[in-house]
Amino acid sequence: MSPSFFEIVQLSNGDYALQRIDDDSAPLVRISFSNEAREMMDNRDMSVAKAMIAAGIEAAGSVAHDVDWDDDELDASDAQPAYTLH
Repeated sequence: MSPSFFEIVQLSNGDYALQRIDDDSAPLVRISFSNEAREMMDNRDMSVAKAMIAAGIEAAGSVAHDVDWDDDELDASDAQPAYTLH
């Protein structure tokens, strides 16, 4: 499998997206800022979007390292309830 390359682009509606360079499918990540947030960022919204995407990639990598993918001893009775964090 060949490596994928990604790019951050600004969409026609002003949102930012992370997408594969060689693929026209839906973006992997989309970031949308409100008008109020854009005003507070004072033309730094692309930098903030880049930082958000970088933080998400780093967090996903950390979670992937913390999971024991070979642990066959888990069963449904060990499952924890899901919580929504805000």
